Amino acid sequence: MASLVAAELAAFEAALARELRSDVAFIRAIGDELVKAGGKRLRPSLALLVGRMTGCEPERATTVALAVELLHSASLLHDDLIDDAATRRGSQSTFLRYGNVVSVMSGDFMLARVLGLLARSDSSDFIQLMSRAAAALCEAEVLQFQTATLQDWSFAGYRRIIEGKTAELMAAAAEGAGLLAAVGGEERAALRRFALAYGRAFQLRDDYLDLLGDQAELGKPVGGDLREGKATYPVLLLLIEHDLEEARLIINRHASREGDVERMVALVREHGADERTRQLIATEVDDAQRELRAFPASPARDALVELVERERSRVS
Repeated sequence: MASLVAAELAAFEAALARELRSDVAFIRAIGDELVKAGGKRLRPSLALLVGRMTGCEPERATTVALAVELLHSASLLHDDLIDDAATRRGSQSTFLRYGNVVSVMSGDFMLARVLGLLARSDSSDFIQLMSRAAAALCEAEVLQFQTATLQDWSFAGYRRIIEGKTAELMAAAAEGAGLLAAVGGEERAALRRFALAYGRAFQLRDDYLDLLGDQAELGKPVGGDLREGKATYPVLLLLIEHDLEEARLIINRHASREGDVERMVALVREHGADERTRQLIATEVDDAQRELRAFPASPARDALVELVERERSRVS
């Protein structure tokens, strides 16, 4: 996948470094760390692959990739502070190294750069698209906190949370590239449906592995969501469909007792919630791949199919 858009990704990295330039040392240091950390660059790759598939000019596809990645990175700086997260991608969190003010304002600096990119895109539709994605992201984060506080668990609420936190930014990447390529209305709608389904599969898989994954492979302790009082899909099945009081007690006390995480894992497996979650991930993968049939066969389309398929394979 990456090799197909290797040149575009290299151009993206150079452009990202330019967008993060600042003569303020702390902001410059945080920007340099973001560039050097690299990561999977999943959202930029999504924008660039869709751009390749739809014939979007590489420079315009890069604008989409930059806007989405900077919005995502800003949200991570803010999230780590809110969640009191000690690490991010194996390194100490920014707010622990530089303090709360620097972390928050550096995130805001990235958001300001997003505004500049939107202005240069010369597309009011793209501006609206990014605005909706940013609002959905904020609403989802607050809804997640509200749901945990009020213990107002529901499948509809969970779906809205994972769409807002994850899928909407992926939809902005895919739909944005198609929009700037001037695809038709039906193709643009197909891109949005594709990316939303992919984003849901991605977050479902992430939530599944957070509870049921291998700690050595994850690089962090399992059960992080439980300890934050977040009821993800496997746990929701226990709370809503099986009405298990034991599961409710564990989530309500944020899995604070020794053995709570292990007991929740046992309950999930005992009641088949693990298999149900894998089935839902597979359904979302199938739905995403089906939407790609709206586009002619091409190496870029094949790469997108492969990208989505990884979500199914990681829990099989």
